[in-house]
Amino acid sequence: MNNKSPSSEPEIGVLLVNLGTPTSPTRRDIRRFLREFLSDTKVMTMAPALRWTLVNLLILPFRPKKLVPAYEQIWLDEGSPLLVYSRALQKAMSQRLGDGFFVELAMRYQTPDIRSALQRMKDRGIRKLILLPQFPQYSEASTGSVLLKVEQELAELGNPFELRTLRDFHDETGFIEAQAATARAELDRTEWDHVLFSFHGLPESQIREVSGCLTEDRCCHVKRDEHQNCYRAQCFATSKALSDALELPSGQYSTSFQSRLTRDPWIKPYTDIVLPELYERGIRRLFVMCPAFTADNLETAEEIDIRLREQWRELGGDEFALAPCVNDSAPYAQALTQWVHRLSGE
Repeated sequence: MNNKSPSSEPEIGVLLVNLGTPTSPTRRDIRRFLREFLSDTKVMTMAPALRWTLVNLLILPFRPKKLVPAYEQIWLDEGSPLLVYSRALQKAMSQRLGDGFFVELAMRYQTPDIRSALQRMKDRGIRKLILLPQFPQYSEASTGSVLLKVEQELAELGNPFELRTLRDFHDETGFIEAQAATARAELDRTEWDHVLFSFHGLPESQIREVSGCLTEDRCCHVKRDEHQNCYRAQCFATSKALSDALELPSGQYSTSFQSRLTRDPWIKPYTDIVLPELYERGIRRLFVMCPAFTADNLETAEEIDIRLREQWRELGGDEFALAPCVNDSAPYAQALTQWVHRLSGE
């Protein structure tokens, strides 16, 4: 732990950034969140006129109302799970890093916002900033969007910091061990037939544009220099690292992608399509992990733990379990602490 006094030299800033969440499970706040999120040109990469039409005429008039019950089912007494766990992680990081570090939390969309967090750091006289986007696998729609937003806000503030960034950590030992630790107790509870690693999906066009990936297994399973930018390849690498850490036989796990939004082709295989295929193979006890997320949210707590669980039950599956995300767990907070020290040179 670093015990330098803040008065002896400037603190080092640490900024945790996650995606964002509505401020309440109401139609109005969900619409406000979706409008900002879907208006991001790195998320919806089509032509501006088409994006405006899709967002404002086809999505916002209908989707917020449909999402109200989903958010209500997962909402905690303290608020959105994503924000609750992120604040807990911020606190854990602050305690572990100790004096000499100032830990802030921001969301790419909605609040707490990036600009305010950066302004507070500038006001404290911080000169070195460690940026920690909370997305294990790199994509332009998540990490890339955060990096661009931070760059824009820093320019407005006069570029007051020396910036160092954790770009991705899809197969970093600390993350893999922390995620594996969330699953071991449940995996030991029963004899699971299969482990499904379900990642957030992206349009195939975005993957090809960034990395030239063929979005096929023969591409993603062969290590290539381009994979440093390929989200799909990094997802498969995370699955392999987790399967090794959990000592899973090669035929006992698979990788899929969830959360399709548009009719355009998204990276495959699709999680909801994989389920009946697994059932047809004789799988009856299914264990799911979502290692594209560091904090539980709508896509883990509702899409997977409620809707996918119901789909498995309707298929005739016997057992279904979901491992929690790393959230504010001690192993994950420790891994982040080590990365901060490494990036800061302390």
